[in-house]
Amino acid sequence: MSGTAGVAIRAVGLERSFDDVQAVRGIDLAVAEGEIYGFLGPNGAGKSTVVRMLCTLLAPTAGTAEVAGYDVARNADEVRLRIGVALQDAALDDKQSGREVLLLQAQLYGLTKSEAQIRLEEVSHILEMDAIDRMIDTYSGGMKRRLDLAAALMHNPDVLFLDEPTTGLDPTSRNAVWEEVRRLNQDLNMTIFLTTQYLEEADQLADRVGIINSGLLAAEGTPDDLKRSVGQDVVVVTVAGDPAAAVAAVSGLDVVDHVDANSRTDRGRPIGELVVSVTDGPKSVSPVAVALDAANVEVRDLTLRAPTLDDVFFELTGGRIGNESSEPEVVR
Repeated sequence: MSGTAGVAIRAVGLERSFDDVQAVRGIDLAVAEGEIYGFLGPNGAGKSTVVRMLCTLLAPTAGTAEVAGYDVARNADEVRLRIGVALQDAALDDKQSGREVLLLQAQLYGLTKSEAQIRLEEVSHILEMDAIDRMIDTYSGGMKRRLDLAAALMHNPDVLFLDEPTTGLDPTSRNAVWEEVRRLNQDLNMTIFLTTQYLEEADQLADRVGIINSGLLAAEGTPDDLKRSVGQDVVVVTVAGDPAAAVAAVSGLDVVDHVDANSRTDRGRPIGELVVSVTDGPKSVSPVAVALDAANVEVRDLTLRAPTLDDVFFELTGGRIGNESSEPEVVR
């Protein structure tokens, strides 16, 4: 056994290439035992590739990684015994019941029948009460994600990898997963490596956050530290119609550092949203409002707020996390 005491996940110079595409270009990570680590990045940045290397599903092209004290390349079997993994696409057999899936998982990890029954009772609360004996083809998408999480926990892993565990879930199911993640971390001191496309999720759950961009770790720190690093208040403006006129109206103001805009529809009507980074929040609201009024822009809402993780993400990657290119990650 190697590695450093107190470190659950360590990567040094971790790289992965696919033919002539370098998806991960030298990642250094150190995740402490008992930590929830949030991992963010645009589509195609290398998030899932990093997770698959740490879970032994992909071999690194260069560099090293250890999980639970074992090298992911040389000691892959030892790593697998100590981790739980819930990836984006749950590999579940629709013709099995939830109970059968969980007991099969226990069998694969060598648990005895009595041990499996104990663990089944301990993780079954993650599912709805009547779901465990139903066929999986009757499950909703949220129930399948929760079953996949329960299966990943059957062998009581030291480290849990969750790859976008709440994507596509309704708010109730998402909150249930959040509560379970908190419980696992607080009650069992379980180390959790969480990739997510929801910045609120990282802000709420993660002790530290790493942001990957173009295969490199662009920033790392606590959510509060990262937000302070941006150092700017923002004025959020909702306008009717195309936001182009609003962008033109405020972009030249001395108090404005930069403007990010996007469009959406509300009850079939076009709506524009501007996120205006300003040098002095309280003193900037009036000039922004006056400039919009002078340009005859119809303002629906205007608010001042402190920086968020979304602002950090934009500062580092040039895009909003829900608004980036749909180019898929290079994962094979």
